[in-house]
This record gives sequence, C-alpha cells and structure tokens, in this order.
Amino acid sequence: MADGTREWNHGERSTGKAPRTIVRNAAGTAPRHHPNRIPQEPAMTENLAVATTPEDLARLFVERVNARDADGVAALYAPDAVMAYPAGSVTVGRDAIRAVVEKLIAFAPLPFAVEPPLPTVRHGDLALTSTRAADGTGGRVQVAQRQGDGTWLRIIDRPEVPVE
Repeated sequence: MADGTREWNHGERSTGKAPRTIVRNAAGTAPRHHPNRIPQEPAMTENLAVATTPEDLARLFVERVNARDADGVAALYAPDAVMAYPAGSVTVGRDAIRAVVEKLIAFAPLPFAVEPPLPTVRHGDLALTSTRAADGTGGRVQVAQRQGDGTWLRIIDRPEVPVE
C-alpha cells in the first residue's frame, strides 16, 4: 500500500507485523479477532488454525504432528490432494493422507522441528513452498492453492526429496 502498510485478511491493516492466524471453530466459522484474547491451548481438530499464507502450512503441519493430531494434519490438505509418501508411493485424497499420517505419528520419533522455509514461488492462487530437511533426507516440496476464503491448502506434497 502507498502508506507502507500491508493489507491482511478481513480488511485489517498491519504495519509490518506478522498476520494473525485465523482460528475456525467446529462449525467452520472464524470468530472476530479480540486483541486481548490469547489462546491457552494449541489448536486441535475442533478449533483449527488455518493457513493464511502458504508458508504457514509447514509450521502447522509440524505443530499438529507433534500434537499427534492426524485429523488436524489432514485438514491442511485439499480433499483431492496428492502426497508422494511413503517413499516410492503416491497417496491420494485427504482420507488416505490422514491414514498415512496416523502411521507416521505412531512410529516417527517426535517432536519434529519446524524447518526454515526456502523462498516461496507464487503464481496467482498457486504457491511452491520448500524446506531443507533437518533430518538429512534432502528437501521437502509442496504446492499450495489459495482457497476461495483466502486460506491455503496443500494440493501436492513431496515430503522427501532424496539427496543425490
């Protein structure tokens, strides 16, 4: 904007601070922000935070895996999303992704660390996000899509790109 501020969700303006996270209740509605209300517990399936930027998805994924919330992780994916996991396989659809995440949560050493994002590449309502994997598996790459309400969901996820 001309005055140096940036436009965020719901027409609110910020002077460079990170945008707030929209929290939706079980009915899927987003309550209006109250500046003095700070959540006391992590957002879980019945009160999910949504990604307001493509970069939010990686952080929310890690938070939900560490909370052992497979339903919450699956909610970060479009209903017809594709995940290239386990290695050498393709998992299609939110329900199938939820089942894979349940297994991951049951057997993976937790907690996962939030990995710093590499620069995001955007084209309209699509964004390519990636991180260097802290576990040495190479890198992680995702395609996210902006939804009609301005939130972002993953549509393609390749969580492990091998090091060559």
